[in-house]
Amino acid sequence: MKFTRHLTAGILRASLGLLLAMLATASGAAYPDKPIKVVLGFAAGGGSDIFLRAIAPAIGEALGQQLVVENRPGAGGNVAMMAVAQAAPDGYTLLMGTPGLATNPSLYANLGFDPLRDFAPVSLVGSVQNVLIVKPSLAVNSVAELVAYAKANPGKLNYASPGSGTSLHLAGELFKSVAGINMVHVAYKGGAQALNDVMSGQVDLMFNVLPSALPQIKAGKVNALAVTGAQRADSLADKPTMIEAGIPGYTAITWNGILAPAGTPRDVVQKLNEAIVRVLRTPEMRQRLAALGQDVLVSTPDEFAAFLRDESVKWRRTIEAGGVKLQ
Repeated sequence: MKFTRHLTAGILRASLGLLLAMLATASGAAYPDKPIKVVLGFAAGGGSDIFLRAIAPAIGEALGQQLVVENRPGAGGNVAMMAVAQAAPDGYTLLMGTPGLATNPSLYANLGFDPLRDFAPVSLVGSVQNVLIVKPSLAVNSVAELVAYAKANPGKLNYASPGSGTSLHLAGELFKSVAGINMVHVAYKGGAQALNDVMSGQVDLMFNVLPSALPQIKAGKVNALAVTGAQRADSLADKPTMIEAGIPGYTAITWNGILAPAGTPRDVVQKLNEAIVRVLRTPEMRQRLAALGQDVLVSTPDEFAAFLRDESVKWRRTIEAGGVKLQ
């Protein structure tokens, strides 16, 4: 009988230990115990790819596991978004989100996923300011002068972008809508060609990412009128924001954020968020990203979710007002 009691007690202890281990694993307490894949919807070498590869090793070290970057370009980022939306919600497949999360539902028919429903936002991680630049021969020195010229010459101005539906194209459409002006969009196959044609005077103006445009601004090959963030850019501190320049409510940044598939346990999301925020707030990381032209932008999961909802509404209205559609 004594042996039986000891045996029963041992079995109970073992069972209880197994149950606690299972609960710990299920709740994410043991997370992560293997490498984490981060999927990006664009090719290697682009701005988001460079940014992700700059932060991934430090975040992986904070989590105790490697972050493996996987580039899955296609359909404006939709291929990567679909892959992560359909992945197991266990925290081992993440998405490096871009503005396409907010714009693509209004640009493409039948995406097959809903960015607001099918993802669990973890944290914003960074942003890049855009800048409004004009060709040197255009006789305007401020946003107000540009708006006045456009209103006096409707349809005469044209603006370049790296392609229809890109964030820089939509930055121009937002400007048209808020300022109440008419400009002609000229789509290129990439940002370099678009910028070259502004410098040569083939097109009048464009919105471009600040790190790309800054050398040409400093060299006097294009004129900068304003930046598009909520605050001025440190690297171009003498130029106002679009809001300061008289365009109310105008912001159009290129942002990145980390998301998990919907249904990922909340404590797993929180653990990821804490590691990302802790790493990105270090002075060393801020300095490294500043050298790449990137601003650190972190958030709570709920703040990121609210940001994504607001961006989706803003760009849907902009796309509808401009009649922008992609095949």
